[in-house]
Amino acid sequence: MMRLLRSAFVIGRRDFTATVLSKTFIFFLLGPLFPLLLGGVFGTIGARVAIEADRPAIAVTLQPNEFAQISAARQRLADAIGEKRAVQLKYFAPEADLAAQQKRLLASSSPPIQAVLSGRVGDAHLAGDVSPGDPTVSQLQLILRSALVPEMPVPQLDVTSTPKSSGSTAKDRALTAQLGQMILFFITILLSGMVLSQLIEEKSNKIIEVIAAAVPIDALFIGKLFAMLAASVLGILVWVSAGALLVNVFAAGGIAGLPPPALGWPAFMALAMLYFAMNYLLLGAAFLTIGAQAATVREVQTLSMPITFAQVLIFGLATVAVGAPDSAEGLAAAIFPLSSPMAMVARAAERPEVWPHVAALLWQTLWVALILHWGAKLFRKTVLKSGPQRKWWRRARA
Repeated sequence: MMRLLRSAFVIGRRDFTATVLSKTFIFFLLGPLFPLLLGGVFGTIGARVAIEADRPAIAVTLQPNEFAQISAARQRLADAIGEKRAVQLKYFAPEADLAAQQKRLLASSSPPIQAVLSGRVGDAHLAGDVSPGDPTVSQLQLILRSALVPEMPVPQLDVTSTPKSSGSTAKDRALTAQLGQMILFFITILLSGMVLSQLIEEKSNKIIEVIAAAVPIDALFIGKLFAMLAASVLGILVWVSAGALLVNVFAAGGIAGLPPPALGWPAFMALAMLYFAMNYLLLGAAFLTIGAQAATVREVQTLSMPITFAQVLIFGLATVAVGAPDSAEGLAAAIFPLSSPMAMVARAAERPEVWPHVAALLWQTLWVALILHWGAKLFRKTVLKSGPQRKWWRRARA
């Protein structure tokens, strides 16, 4: 056992030093910056386009005095729900041939019209791409009702602000759980490929056979996996420190203004780092096993694609734990080894109990050991051509 640990430490120190002290590690640290910038830019553009696209434009062909009434009612609605969410009204003077005017307005593309409101305030008619019960129709009904009722003074409403309520706290914690799962998933997918690429490089240079002749295969796998884990943790510490600095500079109230998880920020961050390690070790062990069977980069891409797609499905399984960690689906996601780290991160944000995390970490550690042992055994048999070669039923018969 001590020889195994010493050998794993030597391999891990070698790979960690070669990774961290290389020039490419700087670009590795800058890697997540570009997806974040692109995601922020395109996310902002997409949100703006979605808001603008969802705003219905309604052509109004009422008399000018009636249009003034519904414009004032519409403004009161916009003050309550927001200008971007209220229906957009465009006035057109009524014509003698109302049917021809409606047809022309609905076919107009500048500005695009969703429906035409005609008639009178108390007896209006809406024609267009709408149906009873649509949000547009409901808003117009409220606007017309408000236009018919004489404007009353706004009643006084005393408001007392409290620091937090159970509803807002549950919503904030669910958001923290979702963000924790997404960050854990994407960082693991981003970093676990390093083990695969390094193993393929050493296999192509025939270095892996020399190392395997000097140390046990289990030590080789453990050393490589934990070396890449240590390099990944170093990168994450740099990213978290930079993110905390940006939050303190640009966010109102800094880090203290963020909604705290159920276990508090120190315990949540510690558990998040542990679950990242477990998620990385589980996925990295699977990738390492795949890389041990491949001889070329093309074979690696072919073999790793199914496990990457499977990881996306596993992420979808883990998301059911958000908001309902004690449900049957949430417990299943916490028990299944590959989705357990992401499901338990969500629980750490929403539930204050500590003992489930101890049990989950022990359960995940067991599966990491099993996958590493099985991968080393498979590598020894298929790549190094060592170990028993007979079929399992013949070995059992013997």
